[in-house]
Amino acid sequence: MFLQRSAVAAARRAAAAPALRRGIAVTAVRRNDKVPAPNYKTFNEVKTAQDLLGPGAKPGTVPSDLEQSTGLERLEILGKMEGVDIFDMRPLDASRLGTMADPILVRSAGDEQYAGCTGFPADSHNVIWLGMTRKRPIERCPECGSVYKMNYVGPDDDAHGHHDHHHGFEEPKTFADYVKPEYY
Repeated sequence: MFLQRSAVAAARRAAAAPALRRGIAVTAVRRNDKVPAPNYKTFNEVKTAQDLLGPGAKPGTVPSDLEQSTGLERLEILGKMEGVDIFDMRPLDASRLGTMADPILVRSAGDEQYAGCTGFPADSHNVIWLGMTRKRPIERCPECGSVYKMNYVGPDDDAHGHHDHHHGFEEPKTFADYVKPEYY
């Protein structure tokens, strides 16, 4: 009885041998036939909104992102295929503290832009979201004091320019509105 228990315990502690001792080999497949590329417009060939409609998938197949995407999503995919980041998704410069004389520039194609400040040095405080507009392009982080400036890169004139028919929205006053320019 004593011998049976020790044999069972030893069997439990023993390492299990692998069932397959040889490694799995992966070989490359050579194909001499050229697969015909679908007739897609490239990023540089896109001129109108009609160019941003995908051809769709053939019946009975699952479409790829390139085949089924439309609009801005398709423009982004076509840009990435050619190495162009159309939405400029690079992180902001966090290697320095932005000052009024040398702010950290935030590019924007719209009338307003939000930027998240994580402090200087980077990640020294939680993300604080700062809102900048074309009328008020400079914003300062209340936690670390870093200054951000919106650099508007969009069209000068909005094609929908009927904004004069709406009520005149004024941004709420802040302490920064009462600081004299010579204090900068």
